Formats: sequence, structure tokens, C-alpha cells
Amino acid sequence: MRATLILCLVGFCLSLNASVFATDKGAADKGAAVKGTTNKNAKAAQKKKDKAYPPEIKDAQVEVYKRIGEVALNAYIFQPEQASATPRPAIVFFFGGGWTSGSPTQFEHHCQYFAKRGMVAITADYRVASRHDVKAVSCVADAKSAIRWVRSNADRLGIDPNRIVAGGGSAGGHLAAATGTIGKFDEESEDKNISSIPNALALFNPALVLANVAGEADLNPEKLESLRERLGGVPEEMSPFHQVSQATPPAIIFHGKADTTVPYRTAELFDEAMKRHGRTCKLVGFEGAAHGFFNNGRGDDSYYQKTIDALDDFLVELDFLAPKGAK
Repeated sequence: MRATLILCLVGFCLSLNASVFATDKGAADKGAAVKGTTNKNAKAAQKKKDKAYPPEIKDAQVEVYKRIGEVALNAYIFQPEQASATPRPAIVFFFGGGWTSGSPTQFEHHCQYFAKRGMVAITADYRVASRHDVKAVSCVADAKSAIRWVRSNADRLGIDPNRIVAGGGSAGGHLAAATGTIGKFDEESEDKNISSIPNALALFNPALVLANVAGEADLNPEKLESLRERLGGVPEEMSPFHQVSQATPPAIIFHGKADTTVPYRTAELFDEAMKRHGRTCKLVGFEGAAHGFFNNGRGDDSYYQKTIDALDDFLVELDFLAPKGAK
């Protein structure tokens, strides 16, 4: 697997043009067997919804968190139903799609769940290549802007600025990890006195290794240059694994061991780097699971439920959430 590690990541970075909402054939067959025609119709409706842009997300409060020229980037905010006298923790999700496509609707159900658990849950838009003709470096800048916006508006939104989680899947997982590891690429016009670093990371089959790693297979110079072009920056500077430090927030990673888009070995490398720096990291691997396994509506939703329950437990351990059933 080490021999194909970086080559697989190049494939992810350069050719993943389809949204991670697409269900692989095996999972689709299983889902059809379990849920039949109703499930097929639901998936078709979700696919249509995912393609709409900007999306309409039911029950979400919509605010613009960033403007770049004529482009307005929205934050879709889910507030808990019950009022609170104290600031609440928040979680911000970034969708996947190879920095090329995708929609904030991917994490709509995650937001609904965590809002019910008492968090302010947000799924954020960001610029992608297919809609805005940008490189991945601009996606990173937008993710940092989103975290900074949440923290700067914490009082108004009822958020504890010291309990903000960045989460995401695939390329969105890369963005979440980047906000917690990479010190560059903040927008020059923003107030750097307000931190864009989250307090915890929730990463779903994230792209964490974007450059050569000692002891692993190297890219040839041609492929490395292609990767540099797609990223719009120096690969090492945009690779969360290469930027782990003693200041990296605690993280949990959910990753399928049968993932051929972003190999499981990359999650292991990040986990090892975190532990070398004395940082909290929990890697949760799933035997036989492919890329995108965690999404709501994938198969019988068992992976979605398992990952969301494990994330809940992790946030309880960090004192971001009270245990279920606690008053």
C-alpha cells in the first residue's frame, strides 16, 4: 500500500471531479435491497438537491460569512431549539468534492443532529474549481475565513469561542484539518487578532498527506508539478500531515480501510504525527469501507450512525457536550 500512497492522492487531487455524494455500486445495491424503491427515490431527490446552487437548506438560518468580489459565501446555521443562558459549542462542516464540486447539503443531517445535542451547527459554502475557477489554496483561505467569522460573531450567535469544532469529509476534511494545522493562507483583509484555528477537528476520510513522506513512495517530478498546479501552492505547505505541531487541536478521524481514493495509510501517518507531537488524536478505522462511507443516505446508514455516535462520544470526552441523557 505504501507504494501507491502518494499516487492515489494525486489521483484524488487532480481527477476527483464528481461529488462525494455519489454512491458506489456495491453500497447502492445494498441500499436498494434494504430500502427498495423508497430509498432510490430519496437518493434521486437528494442528488437533485445537491446540484442546486446556492442550495436551499430547510430550517437553516443563512448568513453571508465572506464576500470575494461578486461571490457571496453562505454559512447555513442550525440553532438548538432550547434557549441557553450560557454560550454553546459550535461545529462547522466543510463538504467534499475534490476542491472541484460539492454542496453544503452534504452535512445537513449532521448539523440537525448536533443542533439537537445543543451545539450551534453550521455547514459552510466555499469556492470550488467548477463554480469559481479557483485552486485549492483559495478553498483553504475560505475555510479559515469561516472559522474566523464564527469566532468573531460568537456573542451574537450564542457560541463559546473556545469550543469551536472544524469538521469535513474528503477535500472538506482537508480544509478542516488545514484550519487546525496550517499557519498560512489567511485573507490579508481579515483581522488576524481573531484566530482562525478551531479548538477540535472532526475528520471524515480526509486528505491529509499532499506531499512526499520520508519512508513512503515518492512522486516523480512531473506528477509533483501537476499536484502543485492543482493546489495553487507548495504541496508541503498545504499538507496537514506536514504541518502538525504541538499546537494542533485534538482530532478524531473516521476512515475506511478499503478507501482507494484517500488511502487509509494517510490517516495512520497523520495519527502518528499527532502522537509524536503529544497531541490528542483518535483514528477510527472501518474494515471494508470505501470512500464516502460515512455520508447520510449511504447504504443502510449504519456507518453514518456509527460515525456520528463516535463523534458525539469524542466531544463528550472533550467537555464540548454533556453526556446523552444528562440534565
